[in-house]
Amino acid sequence: MGFIKPSNVVGTMELLPNEQILFDNVKDIIEDTFKKHGFLPIDTPVFEKNEIHGKKLFVLEMGEIIFPTGELLVRDPLVWLSRAEKPYLTKVPRGKYSIETLVAEIEEEYYRYVLTRVKFNENKPVIYYEALKGDENLEGVDNESIFGFMVDAGLATIVDVETRDKYCDFVEKWYKENTEKNIYNDFFAKEFKENAMKNPKFQREDGDWINFKIPNTDLSIPMIQSGFGDGQYPVYFGYDEKGNLCDIVLEYIPIN
Repeated sequence: MGFIKPSNVVGTMELLPNEQILFDNVKDIIEDTFKKHGFLPIDTPVFEKNEIHGKKLFVLEMGEIIFPTGELLVRDPLVWLSRAEKPYLTKVPRGKYSIETLVAEIEEEYYRYVLTRVKFNENKPVIYYEALKGDENLEGVDNESIFGFMVDAGLATIVDVETRDKYCDFVEKWYKENTEKNIYNDFFAKEFKENAMKNPKFQREDGDWINFKIPNTDLSIPMIQSGFGDGQYPVYFGYDEKGNLCDIVLEYIPIN
């Protein structure tokens, strides 16, 4: 009788015992380095609150997203999402998840997106650490520093590496067929406007978000207006009291 090769249960993090040891070591090194440089883990986000700093808060459901491999990236989908972009060190359980965004009413009927979250389970996160790719330069950083992701088109997305590749296939094909056109002005702008008509709540007339299904796939790519537009925004992984991964959070507007 031969040995049974260890494998992963569907819906759990894809780390075998030797990989889990390596992952834990890397995570410990990152956390220790952060603490040495003055970083503190952020508190639980405010999805459960209905007001902060006198501003009303709302939760906007944006549909579902699939993570086929559990290797994630957060990028600007129109400028910084390419096959060369590396995923985060932390892998998440494969599966289909809901995506939601926290919205603040800045003034009457004027809204801005504060955080976007994907929950992997119903556990309560008690601590957050910034998501890292493993190639960050930690020299000279302090407790005001963030690594985050760059936004130059006013949009953010969270995708699996498989979705990244399918999206890049779609974009490349579109430009081959539309050589003199711009994919936002001549394609996605209509998608945003149509979504705003179907889901007008917390959106401007031209649209502030879509969850675009990539043609000929089961995968979708969310594109979400990033707070106040272009800039650099942090991403965090949340853990429960036992150290289990709970969620991933994109922070557009600081709430602490």
